[in-house]
Amino acid sequence: MSGKNCESCMYYTYDEDYECYVCEMDLDEDEMIRFLRGDSGGCSHYQFADEYKIVRKQM
Repeated sequence: MSGKNCESCMYYTYDEDYECYVCEMDLDEDEMIRFLRGDSGGCSHYQFADEYKIVRKQM
C-alpha cells in the first residue's frame, strides 16, 4: 500500500527538539527529496496510523 498523506502515517511524528513533524523512516536520497517537496504519493514505507488496532485485537 503506497501512502497518499504523510499526516496519517505512523512514521510521521512530532519532534520536540526541532519543533516540527518529521518522517522517522530511514529514507534514501530519492525518497527524501520527494518527502521534502511534499510529494509523498508513492511512499513505500507508508503505514496507516491506526491507534485502535491493538484494542480491536483484544476484543
